[in-house]
Amino acid sequence: MILFFRGFYNILGQEIKQLANTTESAGYHEITFNANNLASGIYFYRITAISTDGKREFNEVKRLVLLK
Repeated sequence: MILFFRGFYNILGQEIKQLANTTESAGYHEITFNANNLASGIYFYRITAISTDGKREFNEVKRLVLLK
């Protein structure tokens, strides 16, 4: 089992939405995000995965360009 945190941020670093905060099994996972209420621009999303024993941690921040 892995604990996941997923957040969505604007260019100022303000959290727009927390997409998920769940415990899931290892493997491929997918999240659908509705961006209808957001303006075009540059956003960032963060993925953090922590093993349940707390010994391993993965953090990654990626850029997302939203065009409408």
